[in-house]
Amino acid sequence: MRSAVHRFPVLVALCLAALLMVVPFVIVAMNAVKSPAEYSANGPLSLPEGLYLDGLKDFWERVDYSRKLLNSVLISGSVAVLAVVLSVLNAYAIGIGRVRGRAWVLAFFVLANTLPQEALVYPVYHLSKEAGLYDTRLSVVIVFTVLQAAFGTYLLASVLGRFPREIVEAARIDGANAWQVLWRIVVPVSRPTLGVLLVFFFVWTWNEFLLPLVMLISNDNQTVSVALGVLQGQRLMDATMTNAAALLGVLPALVFFLVFQRTLTRGIAVGAVK
Repeated sequence: MRSAVHRFPVLVALCLAALLMVVPFVIVAMNAVKSPAEYSANGPLSLPEGLYLDGLKDFWERVDYSRKLLNSVLISGSVAVLAVVLSVLNAYAIGIGRVRGRAWVLAFFVLANTLPQEALVYPVYHLSKEAGLYDTRLSVVIVFTVLQAAFGTYLLASVLGRFPREIVEAARIDGANAWQVLWRIVVPVSRPTLGVLLVFFFVWTWNEFLLPLVMLISNDNQTVSVALGVLQGQRLMDATMTNAAALLGVLPALVFFLVFQRTLTRGIAVGAVK
């Protein structure tokens, strides 16, 4: 009884936090299916009288949403997978391989995480121009793979630094080389943490705006977030289309998050138990 009383305020706080996060999404979804006249007459908080889908349709056709969605999925998915692989390789060398100057290497990765993206715009722009990769999806994939892997390396290096040395030594005694220890022992044990990083890297890359805006100037290469910003900057959208754009912009990332919610929950729970 006493435990239930203590947990009640926590439950109330979690419910309020969930409500605060869900309410804006519900309001955007309602306004996305209203007509401009209905929005002007009844305001943003009224319930829609019917399903007005012209705003969604107009936005879809105006920005070529299918192509923008494909670009975002390809870039975010590629960055998530490549950044996780690169983070595992780096963290394996730092955390288990015990490279010299481990503290300085980790400090470098921490510094990379603190740099604002505004400071990277011109160097990345210049390097991509020199390499002939400007205005290509590959350039954005490379940049964000390195940026996300900096955080992933720091996190995984801390985790693998406490990896049981007895397991690694036993595998080496049995004849396993460094690659076999990594892919057959370290990666399976660290799979929940890797799943969490995969979800975070995908969502973070999906929401990026500044560097894709600078690096992807062609309409055929732009991502969903860039298309939303460009169209709003041109002042070509009314309130209904603005809400439709916001809904279509966040919906794929939300679906991805819900699909991998169990992976995320399992990874966090395993990390808490460890």
